[in-house]
Amino acid sequence: MPSKEPLNIREERFIYAAKCIKETIIRNRDVSEDDLACPILVEGINDVKSLREIGFIGKIETINRGWDRSRMIAYLYEKYGSELSIDGYPKIILLMDWDRTGDRLQKSFKALLESMDVKVDERLRLVLSKQLKSECRTVESIGSYSEKFKQIISEL
Repeated sequence: MPSKEPLNIREERFIYAAKCIKETIIRNRDVSEDDLACPILVEGINDVKSLREIGFIGKIETINRGWDRSRMIAYLYEKYGSELSIDGYPKIILLMDWDRTGDRLQKSFKALLESMDVKVDERLRLVLSKQLKSECRTVESIGSYSEKFKQIISEL
């Protein structure tokens, strides 16, 4: 009989991921609500849908708009600038998938943005990629755990 990972370790990983998701939801909220209004940059529309299912309500930008990378970087620079958010962390939250293509995109966009003195926040991606690597490898696929995350977040 194949051995399964003990439930408590899996639950601990989900709780840790949910804490990071909750922090990022707060950072992503609209400035008019006296929050931080940090945009999240993802690959495509399905990633946006997945994040909305979990509870993100702020600005989410996609890189798949038909624009080349230099135009996208210029747009992000013009719209969000190089300033840090009011909490002292980078303003743009970079969240590409944690598969091979996502790794390449993450590194590329980070390097291009940082070459224009725009710092990026990669904490959410780092936590999700470590805590959920056995469950999923894409932002889109975390939507299937939205109810679980919403329940854990409501209890935090």
